Amino acid sequence: MKSQSTGRNPRRQRRGGSRRRFDQRDDRAWSRAPAKKRFWQKVAAFFGGTDSSVKPAAIARNGSSQSQPQSRNGASRPERVVRKPESIEVTTPRLYVGNLSFEATESDLFDLFNGVGQVQNAEVVTYKHNERSKGFAFVQMQTIEEARRAVAELHDKEFLGRKLVVSGAKSDSQSRN
Repeated sequence: MKSQSTGRNPRRQRRGGSRRRFDQRDDRAWSRAPAKKRFWQKVAAFFGGTDSSVKPAAIARNGSSQSQPQSRNGASRPERVVRKPESIEVTTPRLYVGNLSFEATESDLFDLFNGVGQVQNAEVVTYKHNERSKGFAFVQMQTIEEARRAVAELHDKEFLGRKLVVSGAKSDSQSRN
């Protein structure tokens, strides 16, 4: 006579792992050895002589002490430094227009700068392969005085949802330095 089997291998454990009467995992967690140091932690400890388990406050580029933001995987990354665009003196009628909305067209710029003075040319810089705006443009005014007035009136002005950066365009000699 055959005995009926459940179809399971009696030696193989079930999905839940071994069955214990008392849960001993809590007892093991506190007695576990500290996590093994990674290579760069060992190198930093060797040269810096600091304990890698305590993270020192990060020093920003400007010298102030700040804590670093955490990325998704828990690694620290440097905080992004917000830079003010450098102000270029207006020495030519050619102006740089930055932080431009990607929807802005040359005719929009032409109309905006025509309110300040006479515009000769407005050119939005685009990518060659898809003709999408790079977010900046150049505007050529009639005279240097009109260009200076345009910088004074339109710099930091809201245009299509963004604050414009208007300054003198760099000449060839300035851009090579």
